[in-house]
Amino acid sequence: MITIDELKTMLGGYKTAVDDLEEALAIENSKKRVQELEHKMSMPGFYDDAEASQKVFSEVGDLKSKLSRFDTLVTLYDDAETMLLMLEEENDPSLVPEGEEAVAKVEKAIDELQLMTMLNGEYDHSNAILTFHAGTGGTEAQDWAEMLYRMYNKWADAHGMSVEVMDYQDGDEAGLKSASMMVKGTNAYGLLKSENGVHRLVRISPFDSNARRQTSFASLEVMPELDNTIHVDIRPEDIEMQVYRSSGAGGQHINKTSSAVRLIHKPTGIVVNCQTERSQFQNRDYAMRMLEAKLYQIAKQQHMDKIEDIKGVQNEIAWGHQIRSYVFMPYTMVKDHRTNYETGNVDAVMDGDLDGFIFAYLKAASRGELVEE
Repeated sequence: MITIDELKTMLGGYKTAVDDLEEALAIENSKKRVQELEHKMSMPGFYDDAEASQKVFSEVGDLKSKLSRFDTLVTLYDDAETMLLMLEEENDPSLVPEGEEAVAKVEKAIDELQLMTMLNGEYDHSNAILTFHAGTGGTEAQDWAEMLYRMYNKWADAHGMSVEVMDYQDGDEAGLKSASMMVKGTNAYGLLKSENGVHRLVRISPFDSNARRQTSFASLEVMPELDNTIHVDIRPEDIEMQVYRSSGAGGQHINKTSSAVRLIHKPTGIVVNCQTERSQFQNRDYAMRMLEAKLYQIAKQQHMDKIEDIKGVQNEIAWGHQIRSYVFMPYTMVKDHRTNYETGNVDAVMDGDLDGFIFAYLKAASRGELVEE
């Protein structure tokens, strides 16, 4: 059993981390920036430019969220320090677990704030567009793709983020063939970018009457929602637009009366779909935003400026390309092959408990320690 002295030593070590975070998060400068922006918001004519005012609101919200989380950390630290002093005076070993819990809360808060310092990419604060594709294997792979779709919905809900379904194509018998959704929330893309890639499942197939073990694959593409300042030059003649009506069990996800839109970028072969509850015009607008985000991301990855040089080639959704394996049988394990982070609690992972994997990826990426995919 841990002692009070050991807890005091642990908490003392966290003081340096708290001080480092205050500097890394620029707490004092952030307070001044909030004051500047709030003064700007009070000026006449501020609301005349809706787009500019929305950016100010967004920045203020992000800054206040950061300041609030740091204040919470300081409060947790002070509370833990007070509790340990009280426990030391009481000298009652039965109260030590309370002190241990208080110190653990400080550690967790530090980990979460340290994560924020890693989210400094150009689009890390943006919303995220997630696109799911079932691999080869028919119903088994399509069921796996839907399980992943559910998993990320659960993750978003647990983090107070909203999900907007943009497209959902039902599987032949179960699951889904493909789906797209936008996860809206602070740092959505920065957190979810680690999930981009092929996901592999090993389990006893519920669709096999002989109960044989089956390996299935599904891919997830993660792209940032681009703001209005980013423009991708797409020529109208390079786009083929197809309109179709949604149907099947996907009606539980979308409005069947919506006019669905499919855009095909002919030079690259990239295809995007959108069939939300909006009009055909709005579906096309969303599909264009998805196409722009995908082309821009690929261009940046390939360090190319000209859109005609972009290739819409994707890794095969099969063995050898997976970033993570989910094993349900004969044992339970989820392992990320880029960081070697793993857990045996498969049920928790499938219910959206992905933070361990996300944090491990961001830490490894910041240190240049990612295993080649």
